[in-house]
Amino acid sequence: MDIAWLGHSCFRLHDADMIVVTDPFPASLGLRPDTRPATVVTVSNTHPNHCAWQEVAGKPTVFSAPGEYEYNGVSVRGVMTPLPADAPQERRNVAYTIEIDNINICHLGDATSALTTQQMDELKPVDVLLAPTGGRCTLSLDQVFQTLQDLAPKIVIPMHHETPGVTAPLDGLDAFVRRMGADAVQPVSRLVVSRNNLPTDMRIAPMTPQSRPL
Repeated sequence: MDIAWLGHSCFRLHDADMIVVTDPFPASLGLRPDTRPATVVTVSNTHPNHCAWQEVAGKPTVFSAPGEYEYNGVSVRGVMTPLPADAPQERRNVAYTIEIDNINICHLGDATSALTTQQMDELKPVDVLLAPTGGRCTLSLDQVFQTLQDLAPKIVIPMHHETPGVTAPLDGLDAFVRRMGADAVQPVSRLVVSRNNLPTDMRIAPMTPQSRPL
């Protein structure tokens, strides 16, 4: 399975004829939207930077709520994440585990509070975790670190952090890398993952966004 990070919280997961796009964004984010066709789109929340599925061609099937779904060999499991006590219901967020070619990819969306043990169990097992690391409106670095320990993914791909062109106020990637105690890692443009090449120990895999600034 091929993974490409388009920018912000948007990824393109490609295996054979199946293409899943997560949290597509509009041009107002500051990046050029990806308008190529997809088979499935997942939407974690209703913020405009995460739900621009109309930008995606090909009349994809859209999942935007908790539940278990199956479409053309792709299994999707959506789990509601906790809201802060003072947050309106419109801020609700759904994390997804997407199974493609026997690989489980978990997309945390805009999680703002630590997940409960039950929510962790519903998302497991996780091979690849797409985690928001830019703070501000999402998990703190300490909460991200604890989530990694609890979900125990083999590969962690940072998302939703400061990148050129993005207008949303977010922290950069360096703070997350330091918090993880990781050495400087060269970002890659794409990642090919299979059961045969999953690492034994957890690995941080930063990616270069493929969408260009406007």
